Amino acid sequence: MKQYPRPLAKLIGELSKLPGIGYKTAQRLAFHILSLDDMEAKNLADAIVKAKEEMKYCSVCGNLTDKDPCIICSDPTRRTDIICVVESPKDVAAMERIRDYNGQYHVLNGVISPMEGIGPDDINLKSLITRLQKTDVQELIVATNPNIEGEATAMYIARLIKPAGIKVTRIAHGLPVGGDLEYADEVTLLKAVEGRREL
Repeated sequence: MKQYPRPLAKLIGELSKLPGIGYKTAQRLAFHILSLDDMEAKNLADAIVKAKEEMKYCSVCGNLTDKDPCIICSDPTRRTDIICVVESPKDVAAMERIRDYNGQYHVLNGVISPMEGIGPDDINLKSLITRLQKTDVQELIVATNPNIEGEATAMYIARLIKPAGIKVTRIAHGLPVGGDLEYADEVTLLKAVEGRREL
């Protein structure tokens, strides 16, 4: 079939706009959605609309939440002297999976990218500065991605924050657990050597 009926083609088109979803996957998802009974399809549509309407950014950390401040910022058992800076809310979810970090977060909701015209004023950086001035934070862990934009953002934050006397650290990068040296690229090996620690 060369051309799908208009409603199906529109559904495939919208699904293919999602990150990581190519045209073939969008087709499979569209056909699956159409195979749902009416109630299941309505529940899916309602869940999307409800999440879009009710989710907002935390006024303290910038994480996605349905309550302001978010559950992490309002948790009295979490340390307030350490903040982990991440790029997006999904990075908070990744950090929370390790279950060992018990500090606060600050979500930038982006990174500095001059090539795309994104500067420091275009990400959630001003609120971090304001937050640091109002609290007694001792350490800022910068956990941006290990790519050009993430590194540039980390360096910018470090230069901005260090004069205030706050310790700025960067998460280590290098070989994954179970990885082989012979398959690692030069940059990964360099980061692994730079991030070495005493045993």
